[in-house]
Amino acid sequence: MGLIDSLPDGPVAIDTSVVIYLIERQPEFSFLVRPLFQHADQGQIELVTSTVTLLEVLVVPYRAGDTALAARYEALLTRSRGLTMVELERPILRAASHLRATHGVRTPDALQLAAALSRRCGSFVTNDRRLPHLPNLPVVQLRDHL
Repeated sequence: MGLIDSLPDGPVAIDTSVVIYLIERQPEFSFLVRPLFQHADQGQIELVTSTVTLLEVLVVPYRAGDTALAARYEALLTRSRGLTMVELERPILRAASHLRATHGVRTPDALQLAAALSRRCGSFVTNDRRLPHLPNLPVVQLRDHL
């Protein structure tokens, strides 16, 4: 069963790594994540991530002075059809604090998970094995689909 076929109903939250795999054409995982973005562009699924993703993907291009790569990341995250970037407002910050307190996740991960929960996502796609499965948000590991 492919990645898309394995996802439960509802919007699909994506971690920062998913965006990096697509933009940088990472050989091991880009073939898995490309269909997510194609389906989103065609209106078949909704992808969700938080503004933490934008912060995280811009660091390396800025450090390297690669403004073209930074622009590609920003364009993908801000202008792609079917992709919503959730702003980190106070209710999400509170929810992230609760996740940190109850599950011990790191701040960036807690923010990503809280944003996904705020949009009632059916799953969270990542390659981070440290993330907990939450009652209303199953974590889907890309490695499990190789």
